Amino acid sequence: MKTVNQGIEKIDAMSLLTGKAVYTDDLALENCLVVKVLRSPHAFAKIKDIDLTDAMKIEGMECILTYRDVPNKRFTMAGQSYPEPSPYDRLILDRMVRYVGDPMAIAAGTSEKAVDKALKLIHVSYDLLDPVLDPDKALDHKSIIHPEADYHVNGDIGNEVKRNLCASGEFSAGDVENEFSRCCVIVDRVYHTKANNQAMMETHRSFSYPDHAGRLVICSSTQIPFHVRRIAATALDIPKSRIRVIKPKVGGGFGAKQTLVSELFPALVTMKTGKPAKMVFDRSETFTASTSRHEMKIRVRIGADKAGHILAIQMDTLSNTGAYGEHGPTTVGLSGHKAMSLYNRAKAVQFTYKVVYTNTMSAGAYRGYGATQGTFALESAVNELSDLLSMDPLQLRLKNILKSGDTVAAYYGETINSCPLPACIQKGREMIGWDRKFPFRKISPTRIRAVGAAIAMQGSGIPDIDRASARVEVQEGGFYTLMIGAADMGTGCDTILAQMAAESLGCDMDKIVVSSVDTDASPYDTGSYASSTTYVTGMAVVKACEELKRKIEAKGIYPALSASATHSSPVSPPPFMAGFSEIEMDLETGETKVVEFVGVVDCGTPINPSLARVQTEGGIVQGIGMALYEDISYNPKGKMTRDSFMQYKIPSRLDVGRVRVEFESSYEPTGPFGAKSIGEVVINTPSPAIAHAIHNAAGIYLRKLPMTAETIFMTLKEQKTAWPSVLKN
Repeated sequence: MKTVNQGIEKIDAMSLLTGKAVYTDDLALENCLVVKVLRSPHAFAKIKDIDLTDAMKIEGMECILTYRDVPNKRFTMAGQSYPEPSPYDRLILDRMVRYVGDPMAIAAGTSEKAVDKALKLIHVSYDLLDPVLDPDKALDHKSIIHPEADYHVNGDIGNEVKRNLCASGEFSAGDVENEFSRCCVIVDRVYHTKANNQAMMETHRSFSYPDHAGRLVICSSTQIPFHVRRIAATALDIPKSRIRVIKPKVGGGFGAKQTLVSELFPALVTMKTGKPAKMVFDRSETFTASTSRHEMKIRVRIGADKAGHILAIQMDTLSNTGAYGEHGPTTVGLSGHKAMSLYNRAKAVQFTYKVVYTNTMSAGAYRGYGATQGTFALESAVNELSDLLSMDPLQLRLKNILKSGDTVAAYYGETINSCPLPACIQKGREMIGWDRKFPFRKISPTRIRAVGAAIAMQGSGIPDIDRASARVEVQEGGFYTLMIGAADMGTGCDTILAQMAAESLGCDMDKIVVSSVDTDASPYDTGSYASSTTYVTGMAVVKACEELKRKIEAKGIYPALSASATHSSPVSPPPFMAGFSEIEMDLETGETKVVEFVGVVDCGTPINPSLARVQTEGGIVQGIGMALYEDISYNPKGKMTRDSFMQYKIPSRLDVGRVRVEFESSYEPTGPFGAKSIGEVVINTPSPAIAHAIHNAAGIYLRKLPMTAETIFMTLKEQKTAWPSVLKN
C-alpha cells in the first residue's frame, strides 16, 4: 500500500512544532466577557441565600447568575449517544451543592481582576449536611445525595437513587459455584484502584457568542462536538437548531473532554447578556471541578484445576461515581466484561457491580474507561494464581486465553475474528528476556531487579451505537476536501483518515485537505471516544471514497463529484496487548523505578505505525503513572488534597525507563484496511505488570494503587519474612 501502513508525518506536525496551531483560546474574541464560577467550600450543603449586592458594585461586572437564573432542566454532562445511559441528575446551577467545587454562581465581567474581586464579595449562607465520603458506606447512608423529585434516567440501569445507588447489574454464564467446587486452587482477593486525573496539557476552556442570526455559537476544546450541541440544548432549554459548535485544535483530552465541563457557563452568559463570553479553567479547577477516573474496589475470585485450567471467574465491582453519575453506569461494565473475556476457556463466569454516589468530584471518562481498573484486578489475581500453582504466569495465560474464532459470552456474545495474543505474549517474552530475568535478579546487597507481565484487551467503538459520517469532494485544481465529524485531540486522527482517503482514491497525501469540525458544516459523528475513530470513522471515509470513485468512473458531471457515507458497526473487535515490566527496587527504602517496559500490541493493520507507536508509548507512560504515583485523595471534610502538579505527580521522561513497542499485526475483516483500535488498550497492562514485578522483587502483593515507595516500604516492614527471604537468595 502507498499511504496506509506507512509512518507518514502528521499533517499538522509543523504547525504544532512552530506554535502556529490554533486552539480555543486563540480564537476567542478580544471583547469576550471573562467568566468564572464561585464554587462550594462544602462537600454537602443546601444554599439558604446568596447575596450579590456587594459583588455587583464592582466596576466592570456584567452579571452574576445563581440557581434562580438557570433553566430548571435536569441533564447529564456525559458525552454519550441519546438516550444517554447516564442519569439526568444535574442542573447548571443547583440550590444543593454536592462536593467541594460544585458551582454556586456564574460571574461575568469585562476583566479578570473585576471578576476575581466580585467572587470574593458574594455572600452565601448554607444549611450544612452530613457528607458521604466513603464509597463503602454510601449505600443506604442516612444522607441521600440526590433527593430531588425530577431525577431522571432514560432506561433501566439498576438505579435506586434513594439508596445512593447510581447503577447496578450482573452477568453470568455457566454454573460458577459448581465450577469452583471442582477447583484445587482458588484466589479470592480485593483490589483497589484510586481515582486519577487525565492531566492533559490544555485545561478545559470554551467561549461563546451570538451569530448574525441570533444563534448561540460555542467554540470548545472538546472530543464530542455533536454531543455538546445536544446536551447544551437540553441544559439551556433551547432547540438544537439554535446552537452551533466549533472544535479547533485540542491540546489533549484522554477522556476528560468527553464530558461537558466548561461549555455551559459562558453559553449561559451569552444567552443572558447577548455578548461574547469566555471561560478558561486554571489547573486547580481542572483537578478539583471536572471529572476523574472512577475509583473502584474489585473483588476477584478465580479458580483452576491442578493442571492450570481456569474453571471459574467471579468479579464484583464497587465503583465510586462521585456526586454525579456521568459515565457511571457504563465504565463499570468494562471492568468485568473486558477483563474476564481474555480467559474464554473458563467454564463459568459471573460479574456483578454497584455504582454509588458520594460527595466527591464526579468521575467520568478516562482512557481505558473501566477496563483499566478491571485489568489490574484480574491480571493481578491471575499472577497470584500462577504462584499458587507454581506455574510460569505466561504459560498459565497461554493455556487459558481466547483465540481467533472464539465466541465470547462475556464479550457480549461476539465472535473474535483476529487474535494474535499468543504471538504477542511470545514476542514480549523474548524482548524482555523473560527466561533470563524471571522472577528476579539480585544486583547489589539491597537492590533487586524483577520482571512482571500482564495482558489486556479493549474494543473498537460501541457496537450499534457509535456512528460516523464522512464526505469527500473533488475541488477545482484536482484536490479533495475530506469532511469529518471526528475530533482530533492530538491523536493524529486527521492524518490517518487522510491516509485512508488517499489510499482509497489513489492520490498523494498532499491532495487531501481535512476540515475541522463545525456542527453546521461537518457530517455527524458521535465523537472521538471508545476507541472508535480509526475503526468506525475510518470505514465511513473508505465508503465515501469508494462511492466517489464510482461517480468519477461513471464520468459524473461537476458539481456532482462528491460523495457521503455513514458507518456503524454491529461488532467491536478487540485489540490486544501483552505488557512486560522490569523494575529495580531498593529494599531499604521501597523506591521502585521502571527500568524497561515492553509492549506488544495487536491493532489489526496499523494505519500509521509511527503514530500507533506514539499512542502506545503514551498509554504505557500514563499506566506507569497510575501504578506508581497518581492518587486523588480527600481530607475528612471532602476537600481534594492534590490540586496541582506540585502535589499530584505524573511521571516525567526520567521516571519511565526504556519503553519498547512492537506490533503483532493481524487483519480485521470488519475494519478499514484490516484495522482495529489502539488508543485505549495500551494503558491497561502497566499497573498489573508492575505489581507482578514488585511481588517478584520483594515477595509482597500490593493490591491497591498507587504503589508508592512509602507503601512498599511499610508493607515490607509489616511483612518482615518477605524481605530477608529475598536478600538471602
